[in-house]
Amino acid sequence: MKLVNVTEMKAIEKAADAAGWTYADMMEQAGAGLAEIVHSFYGYQDNLSALGLVGTGNNGGDTLVALAALADAGWQVKAYLVKERSDDPLVARVKTAGGEVLAMPSDAGLARLDAWLEESTVLLDGVLGTGAQLPLKPDIARLLGHIKDAAFCPPVVAVDCPSGVDCDSGACAPETLIAEVTVCMAAIKAGLLALPAHEYCGEFQIVGIGVSEDLPEWEAINRLVTDEEWVRGVLPLRQSDGHKGTFGTVTVAGGSVNYPGAVMLAAGAAGRVGAGLVQAAVPNAIYAAVAGSNLNLTWVMLPHQMGALSANAASVLLQAMERTTILLLGPGLGLEAESMEFVRRLLEGHPGKSAKGGLGFVNALESHPKVDAPRVLPPLVVDADGLKALAKITDWPAKLPEGAILTPHPGEMAVLTGLDIQEIQNNRLQLAEKYAREWKAVVVLKGAFTVVAAPDGQVAVMPVATTALAHAGTGDVLAGMIAGLRAQGMPAFEAAAAGAWLHGQAGLAAMEHVGHEASVQATDVLAAIPEVLRWVW
Repeated sequence: MKLVNVTEMKAIEKAADAAGWTYADMMEQAGAGLAEIVHSFYGYQDNLSALGLVGTGNNGGDTLVALAALADAGWQVKAYLVKERSDDPLVARVKTAGGEVLAMPSDAGLARLDAWLEESTVLLDGVLGTGAQLPLKPDIARLLGHIKDAAFCPPVVAVDCPSGVDCDSGACAPETLIAEVTVCMAAIKAGLLALPAHEYCGEFQIVGIGVSEDLPEWEAINRLVTDEEWVRGVLPLRQSDGHKGTFGTVTVAGGSVNYPGAVMLAAGAAGRVGAGLVQAAVPNAIYAAVAGSNLNLTWVMLPHQMGALSANAASVLLQAMERTTILLLGPGLGLEAESMEFVRRLLEGHPGKSAKGGLGFVNALESHPKVDAPRVLPPLVVDADGLKALAKITDWPAKLPEGAILTPHPGEMAVLTGLDIQEIQNNRLQLAEKYAREWKAVVVLKGAFTVVAAPDGQVAVMPVATTALAHAGTGDVLAGMIAGLRAQGMPAFEAAAAGAWLHGQAGLAAMEHVGHEASVQATDVLAAIPEVLRWVW
């Protein structure tokens, strides 16, 4: 599912019209698809009746086309026009199909509307489209507010977007109706994956409008909304004759006496998503405490000072990663000066980016050849305090190996960029894109609607916002999942986007198991990973 802003969608429609696929053609396709979805969701009931709220724009036209199609499928249909649409052939089509039509100016006190609401199986919200401006005009506000306060309102299906939503910013008018389903035309609009708009959308469905896949304006959109179908398509095959070497080795480096669990969560997640072997590289001081918590791991014990990794642990780790496919750096590391120096030495102990585009395991993830030069770092996933350590290193982006993935939450993004957290939150998509290009790394900007951006312009947005994941340790689980997928040969962007989506679904599954989102712990998310993989992979 592609993600577009309002300007981009208008440009796509304009280009399609200029190429010969007219606005009328698009409306016919959109309305027919809308009717199919409405019938598939609600057509199992008796005495089917659809009420459409019809605005003056294209969304109103889509709604009229859908009402006529539903009438042909045996539904009783009614069109409630915000304004008269004189001599409109689409209105005439609804009447010819046996539907009733009424304009709001003719309905004193909206009494007929109330009666129609009580008779209807479903309400199609086609009042306003993607170009709506806030605040709402008084007549629109009156109509939507009246329905919101009505004694009965049937399930709402929003046409392209709930009326009253700013489809770029995600702002909402207070009168906006809460939809059970939002049927987006061609692509999801960016503002629908922002708060508060997302809370009004319900389940997303996409219908085509007939735009050619070869249309340059359509091809230029590199942003997608990650979904089950996309994730299933990028997950690697699990060959029947595979062995642990086939599925890669993840080394998780971090941990300290203050944060011993972070490495365990990340390492457990890497194994749960299918990495063949996971080794934990931790300060010797915590080894005895954590070694028994996961019998599936192997271990690298590193020098420490006062329970945190010491600077000279870098040389030990570099020598211990001969067979490592992916290095996950940072969970539980802590902010001690020695640990920060450990990260600097680790990065500066290898040659940096290859001018030819190949370095270490970057071009050979599937074969996992033996490393002849153990001081060459494998591709990195950097998380948590590892990111804060990067910010202390001069020209740190140039020191990352090819294919690096950075997984900051907004606070860590602020440390890396010097920007205010609120500025980051207000411009999540644009800033993730900007810094992915500048840093030449995949950026996973965590939070509600996690954004994954790649240096080549690819962007994925997760359609999940839940406080089930607002708990310590869930970010360690995410980093481990991404590292585990990357170790199995997935490219950096695909591993990060698929990992983030699977992580979101595991959070939702954990919430169902535990009973409430407030009670979900990181270990619950970790435990839910196999359930999600069972129905996706």
